Amino acid sequence: MNYQRPEWNTYFMMIAGVAASRSTCLRRRVGAVIVRENHIISTGYNGAPKGLPHCGEVGCLRSILGIPSGERHEICRGSHAEMNAIAQAASVGTSTAGAAIYCTHEPCSFCTKAIINAGIRRVVFVHPYPDELARQMRADAAILTEKLPETVFSEVASLLEGLFNSTFQ
Repeated sequence: MNYQRPEWNTYFMMIAGVAASRSTCLRRRVGAVIVRENHIISTGYNGAPKGLPHCGEVGCLRSILGIPSGERHEICRGSHAEMNAIAQAASVGTSTAGAAIYCTHEPCSFCTKAIINAGIRRVVFVHPYPDELARQMRADAAILTEKLPETVFSEVASLLEGLFNSTFQ
């Protein structure tokens, strides 16, 4: 068998990518996974809060108003993946103190504030997001921030292909 297990960063980013596939956002699909000591404690994706209509049903107000990416986050009915992962952990009484969060996209300033207050100490992402305030706040809070190369998702596809080809032959 020629299959190699993914290293931890790739593994957790794979799961963040799967979480993103549940997104209901019309602009960008984002997933997040909160991990402590290599154990997943929570996941999240961006979309409307529980029980509310999704943007696909009512439209995207930010698109309708022509608001560029990275601006006016408050004009959105969706909740970001990072916030949803933190809220999910809180709803079941799981501490996020000392954890890492793996996000398909770099967290915005709203999510960064929640990350800091949740005690998360490490942020790992693939796609950058245009929010200098978020970067400055993470630096000021001594949050370890790591950008993975975009090739991590093609590595994931290759790993899965190798896994399924060897498993089902």
